[in-house]
Amino acid sequence: MARRTVAAVAAVVLMVEAVVIALLNWVLGLVVDHQDMSLADLDPGAMTIATWIAGGLIGLYLVGCGVALLRMAVRDLPPGRFARVLLITCAVTHGLLGAFAVGLVGWPAFAFMMVVLGLIVLSLFSYDEERGGARPGAEEAPPVGPAPYTSA
Repeated sequence: MARRTVAAVAAVVLMVEAVVIALLNWVLGLVVDHQDMSLADLDPGAMTIATWIAGGLIGLYLVGCGVALLRMAVRDLPPGRFARVLLITCAVTHGLLGAFAVGLVGWPAFAFMMVVLGLIVLSLFSYDEERGGARPGAEEAPPVGPAPYTSA
């Protein structure tokens, strides 16, 4: 029961994070648009659109990760191959962003990123224990080496 709760909490946190990231990028795009300044001769309109697109894509990525975790929580089944890869990349991304957040934003942002990272990793490992760490459908390999000695 605890693993379902952890997966559901991680899903909610990722979906809230997706909304916050998308809104933050929207505001940053508006700031760039209203300043009418260029950076290295780039068009401010292009920078605005790029910021909005980036915020939307990152938001969709985080929502996808949240949906995968929510599906794990509702069905109480381990994730499939695609969802597992998606969640692993999300965990690695949060680890890297946490490392950058220490210097750029501060320790509270680092702590938040590490909590999200912990929730994702705990969700992945708690469902992996059910399978015993093996792939579904994988057969036990026969022992390698000579047969044991038996006396007749």
